[in-house]
Amino acid sequence: MTRSRSLHLDVVRAAGAAALLAACLGCAGLRLTLYNASVEKPSNVALYFSVTDRAGNPVPNLQADSFRIYEDGQLISVFESRQTILNPEVAAVHYTLLLLDLSGSVTQSGALAQLQPAVQSFADRVSRVQQVAIYGFDGSPKIFPLMPFTSGPGGVRGVAERLLSVRPRDPSTNLNGAVLEGLALLDRTLQHSSAPLKFGTLVVFTDGTDRAHRVDRRQLNEALNNTQHNVFVIGVGSEINEHELRSIGRTGVFLGREPTLLQQAFDQIALKVEGYTKSFYLLSYCSPARAQEHELRVEAISDKRRGSLTYRFNAQGFGPNCDPNRLPRFDIHHPVAPKGR
Repeated sequence: MTRSRSLHLDVVRAAGAAALLAACLGCAGLRLTLYNASVEKPSNVALYFSVTDRAGNPVPNLQADSFRIYEDGQLISVFESRQTILNPEVAAVHYTLLLLDLSGSVTQSGALAQLQPAVQSFADRVSRVQQVAIYGFDGSPKIFPLMPFTSGPGGVRGVAERLLSVRPRDPSTNLNGAVLEGLALLDRTLQHSSAPLKFGTLVVFTDGTDRAHRVDRRQLNEALNNTQHNVFVIGVGSEINEHELRSIGRTGVFLGREPTLLQQAFDQIALKVEGYTKSFYLLSYCSPARAQEHELRVEAISDKRRGSLTYRFNAQGFGPNCDPNRLPRFDIHHPVAPKGR
């Protein structure tokens, strides 16, 4: 065999291997993250988890037949398990806090006219799937409420009109302090909720950068590193600091210089928040096990992409007459540490 022909075969083999690897990566392109589990007699097992792709984008609207359940490596028949997807709202609540920069550069520049419809459409959309609150900030030490946490179109109707009456107490921009206060407000709100599972999202709009310097970057970064909440940032304006805003928006950002992008920015982030909510699943099934410990594996399949999670449970005392539609009881004091693969 000539050297050129050998080189050609090596190239072909490498290309084939690369294609096979790409195909395999595509098959394993989902990440399941377990947040809590419920195991009860007679033989009920329920898992609350999220499904995302490898880039962290939510994978919403999967059906019960998108999941396969294995116990100790053996596939459980859907007829035996009677697996079903329960309404996740019975076990979890999601809160989104929208923080609006209402400093002098926004309220005195005419930008409110473009901000109004963008805020209203955001509230209309997100309130269909979450509790939503809207607060403002300027250069003052404290954020201030425009709309308390509410849900549904009735509760958010007319919120955009309230922006017209806002006058900055301090025309500067306390961006860092507002983010810190917003995270603390979400913490307090979730603590007062009686739901077994609670999730928070902070969305911050600004047209500039932190000018007040009331809170330094070290303090803000420490809070962002320790929070469990999602944090999105919408930065639209000629004075935005892209590096600064990307470091705040740990979950996602929309950055642009032109005010005409405001509607697109709010719509895009609203879509992400909505998709995030719908990517949570409450999967319930009846285990055929009747004793001993078992390893449960749940596999999700969507558009040839796959991913799974594992969980160990004890089936001691399990028996017949299981109803998979029964509301699970999650242990709110000992939640499962988020994990997946």
